[in-house]
Amino acid sequence: MAIKAVLFDIDGTLMDSNDYHVAAWQAVFKRIGASFDDQVVHDQIGKGTDMLVPTLLPDTDETEQENMGEEHGRIFKSKYLNQVKPFAAARDLLIKVKDSGRQVVLASSASSEELEYYIGLMDAGEIVDVSTTSDDVERTKPAPDIFATALKKLSPLDASQVIVVGDTPYDIEAAARCGIAAVGVRSGKFSDATLRGAGAVALYDDVAALLADFEHSPLNG
Repeated sequence: MAIKAVLFDIDGTLMDSNDYHVAAWQAVFKRIGASFDDQVVHDQIGKGTDMLVPTLLPDTDETEQENMGEEHGRIFKSKYLNQVKPFAAARDLLIKVKDSGRQVVLASSASSEELEYYIGLMDAGEIVDVSTTSDDVERTKPAPDIFATALKKLSPLDASQVIVVGDTPYDIEAAARCGIAAVGVRSGKFSDATLRGAGAVALYDDVAALLADFEHSPLNG
């Protein structure tokens, strides 16, 4: 079936924010006396608190996880959010998808507050048709909840009529669990092997490269 909607991840895909999330998490870990290499933390970016913290600190209970997530949010918003910039051509790609007659969906493990900020940063309020965030679901990526919720909002479209664009293996795995194909972008600094291993149907350097190849890309299927 023809693609009728494109589901975009935000952090690392549309926004150059992954390194800032690493820094914010490192500040949280430092406060509790935990120490991880930056690469170890980076490799978990793309997950929400509910998935990231148990992977790195499996002995933390749910309350501790929630507290750490709240602290991460405070640090990220106060120190780093105003430094985040969209990747080149991020807005242009959203417009291209919209102008092609397809729905534009933002589906992120970010909070709804961060989502609204990013939409404003891209001046995309009139472009975005549907959005889902970590506030809408019980489990974040790589669980399928965020994309599954978006798919419900897009009803009567089914999984074969939508495609995901994301920068992490967790985007691609979450999409696969919903039966949705995913295109990977390298802007999140995950390796080709990692993205292909997760099931990416195509890889592009960034959203600018995807825009340049739009007519021949899986988005135009």
